[in-house]
Amino acid sequence: MCYYIARGSIPRKRHVRHEVDSHLAFEEVFGTEGFSGTTSTIYHRHPPTAVESSELGEVIEPTYVQERALRMRHLRTHHLHAEGDAITGRKVLLGNSDVEISLCVPSEVMPSLFKNGQSDECIYMQRGSGRLTTLFGSLTMATRDFVVIPKGTIYRMDFDAPGARFLTMEFVNGSHIRPPKRYRQGGEGQFLEHSPYCERDIRPPQGPFGTPESAKVGGLYEVIVKARGALHSFRYLHDPMDIIGFDGACWPYCFNALDFAPIVGQLHLPPTVHQVFEGHNAVICCFCPRPLDFHPNAIRVPYAHSNIDSDEVMFYAEGNYTARRGIEEGSLTLHPLGIPHGPHPGTIEATQDQRSTNELAVMCDTFRPLSPTAIALAIDDAKYPASWSAQRPPELVGANGVSATR
Repeated sequence: MCYYIARGSIPRKRHVRHEVDSHLAFEEVFGTEGFSGTTSTIYHRHPPTAVESSELGEVIEPTYVQERALRMRHLRTHHLHAEGDAITGRKVLLGNSDVEISLCVPSEVMPSLFKNGQSDECIYMQRGSGRLTTLFGSLTMATRDFVVIPKGTIYRMDFDAPGARFLTMEFVNGSHIRPPKRYRQGGEGQFLEHSPYCERDIRPPQGPFGTPESAKVGGLYEVIVKARGALHSFRYLHDPMDIIGFDGACWPYCFNALDFAPIVGQLHLPPTVHQVFEGHNAVICCFCPRPLDFHPNAIRVPYAHSNIDSDEVMFYAEGNYTARRGIEEGSLTLHPLGIPHGPHPGTIEATQDQRSTNELAVMCDTFRPLSPTAIALAIDDAKYPASWSAQRPPELVGANGVSATR
């Protein structure tokens, strides 16, 4: 969903006969928004429609805790233990009808292939490296990578070593994850000169094509499809990723957070300058190490602000986030619409002489309220909402820690 590329063997014109090794290739148009959005045209060795068997598996619709309380949250995700594979190990923490946010600490190898038939996925690799084998070729994943996978892409994740951790933001409800329109010529074309990243920073899939033999189950290739709130098993006699080539602008890619060139200013700039991707009713931003504001009287931490129209989720991937106390690597905070939030007491003064940051954080702003799951509530820091309270002078605090004043 970025720009046009061509890989492998394709005919000079679309929708014409294409023979490879004296065999007819089978064309598949992989497209979005009907036939009005971005597409890729894929050429298979076997018909992509030739399913041997299919069956409904587990229903996986997340259950959200419907609460009316307006409350800031701090989810301590380092308390989540390794479990499942790169798909079954995803623990949904927050969500609404547009976005589903989960964290995964896989402990097992994926036994089969996977296809998300209801959501584009943006995966942030907090820790770990490995290979993403996809319908369009393979990608090397590394720590700090964003991995964008269009809806409908068959893939498999394999990690180089235990200990991988990643955040996934699934954009549901027909939404697609794209670079912001304001970074591109005419909103859809070439990246503009003043954009904080460009085509050179995006890593497209590379050959060879095909599925590892380890993805076979009982002699068949199995693809687990997530759709309609359930997992479905589709099995094939042939490799469903048996392509010989493709071209188009709809394909998965990696983009490393440290390749984002932060926009800095004399005075503090709003989070919109840190935006990396956009979708329907949600945006994704990345706060990278950068120089801080350089006006001699600049306040170098964010000003207090109210999210009147959006919920703000911040995932603290690594480093020291200067505007917050008690935040650690793996912290995930939720600041819901309508509540002012900003730097903790004392951080404005403490950072007055600071000239740069070493933080790395991923933010997802949603324009519908988010609800937590029971998993999120189990790792919630109950003291977080009160952490902005001004610190009492020691002489006004009694021996039991309770204020001595009335």
